[in-house]
Amino acid sequence: MNRYDKGLMWFRRDLRAEDNAALHHALSACRQVWCVFVFDTEILDPLTARGLTADRRVEFIRESVVELDERLRALGRQHGHAHTGLIVRHARAREAIPALAARLGVQAVFANHDDDPAAKARDAQVFGGLAHAGIMFHGYKDHVIFERRELLTRAGGVFSVFTPYRKAWLNQLGGEHLRPWPVAPLAAALAPLPGPVGGEWNSPVPRLSDLDFTPTNLSLLPLPCGSSGAQRLLADFIDRIGHYHEARDFPAVKGPSYLGAHLRFGTVSIREVASIAHRLHGQGIQGASTWLDELIWRDFFHQILANHPHVVSRAFKPAYDRVRFEHGRHAQALFEAWRQGRTGYPLVDAAMAQLKQTGYMHNRLRMLVASFLVKDLGLHWRWGEQHFADHLIDYELASNNGGWQWAASSGCDAQPWFRIFNPVTQSQRFDPQGKFIRRYLPALAALPDPLLHAPWRASEVELAAAGVTLGECYPRPVVDHAEARERTLQRYAVVRLA
Repeated sequence: MNRYDKGLMWFRRDLRAEDNAALHHALSACRQVWCVFVFDTEILDPLTARGLTADRRVEFIRESVVELDERLRALGRQHGHAHTGLIVRHARAREAIPALAARLGVQAVFANHDDDPAAKARDAQVFGGLAHAGIMFHGYKDHVIFERRELLTRAGGVFSVFTPYRKAWLNQLGGEHLRPWPVAPLAAALAPLPGPVGGEWNSPVPRLSDLDFTPTNLSLLPLPCGSSGAQRLLADFIDRIGHYHEARDFPAVKGPSYLGAHLRFGTVSIREVASIAHRLHGQGIQGASTWLDELIWRDFFHQILANHPHVVSRAFKPAYDRVRFEHGRHAQALFEAWRQGRTGYPLVDAAMAQLKQTGYMHNRLRMLVASFLVKDLGLHWRWGEQHFADHLIDYELASNNGGWQWAASSGCDAQPWFRIFNPVTQSQRFDPQGKFIRRYLPALAALPDPLLHAPWRASEVELAAAGVTLGECYPRPVVDHAEARERTLQRYAVVRLA
């Protein structure tokens, strides 16, 4: 028996019509369900205000919403209903959802959880608006396997160290945590969109220009959008997952899953990928075990954000807020060199060029460039965190913050403050033949492999033979790593002496 006559499914970071917890529950509980997606101006307007109008994330979302709309229409047709797609709005979600729910006359709104602090504040206001109108709000876990306070220490606290968290995660994992939430068998409850085709309720998904954004090079990148794109990437990755533990650290090798953006925007189910990883892990496939650990790290950072929201603006470990980073004009110049990939350290610069050209950066290189910003340039980790937030297609607050605080040693279970990556040895180890560097720094392509990692060590004759003039076609190092390392050890002494 249906609990409600009419309901509204609000898609957010779950842009798929398969294995979707909130959509499943909405269709189960309501006789009729409408679906909505809001291009939230509270998120988009700050981007355009900062000049980020060519944003690959917005384009990825838009293309994925188009596919989601098509899928919902197809599900409706399978059950004899026409025009069952998405209602799409370009507005402030905190105002649009209560207003839309009231106009449709629904008794309940369904959505999946989002524990980002800004999202929780938005949802609280939506909840209040709905409650004032007598409309229920139901939220569900969908973005992680274990959320919030589902996994606790024996003392009843939140884990802050990964290894015991991983052990608890694996020990508590059961079939119910990986079981999908079916949608297709329940899709008869999808309601036709009100009004005529092309009207207010049944219009095509807005174009990028309608949202005040411009196209990017997303269509030229090996990142297909929507659930269909996620499934193609997943199938490709499963074919090579056995070597993941060996290949994932080498940026010139096709090692990662490349599913980050799809996990971020929910075009693939975390239950689906975790189920595959866990099954292959149980078969002793080492690459799958390593990938499963990465998925557990993702859950770990999400529960840190949910329980310690102060990490958004401060160090997880308060003592690290006493560290004094560089500031002023010189610091800004160093940051600009890092941002533009002009530090004089080839692997760092190639990584930053990859981010600029593609909106993606290899995970090993994320650790390297973060360490370089904080511990070679002496700049605050929040500067780099914001740059990643502006440019990564797969940007996710919990993981991005966790990764930057890990590199800065200020986060939970972070690298020790005295551990400082050497950008030259990292380059020699993880891009030994310079394939990645040559791809993104063609000005250095003619240098022989041994010199490619540290061009300033080459003789004038060797540089001339390669057509390289330091300070012109490629910069000299902005800092000396050995000297920067000593400054960092002194800078972090306030933590050691605390």
